[in-house]
Amino acid sequence: MSVHDDLSTVQRCLDDLSRSVGRLEQQLGSGGLEMRRVRTDAAHLRESVALLRDAAAQPAAPRQPELVTIPDTPYDDSLWIDTDDEGLGARDRHAP
Repeated sequence: MSVHDDLSTVQRCLDDLSRSVGRLEQQLGSGGLEMRRVRTDAAHLRESVALLRDAAAQPAAPRQPELVTIPDTPYDDSLWIDTDDEGLGARDRHAP
């Protein structure tokens, strides 16, 4: 099966679920916390499948790594004021 076929199958199942939740709501009432949670969960599933459908419709472009140019010029010494050398401690003190 293709992704489109699988998404269509999931959509049909969600439609069946929505109809079943509607029938349960008519029988049990819509005021209870449990019924609201089931209705909300079914709505979240519907939204998630819609997002999946949108993502599957867009062609997947190959991702190019972002290149970062590192200049050959030395760094500005003011960047290192008040820093410690790893393993050596502060610049104005002696190593242990």
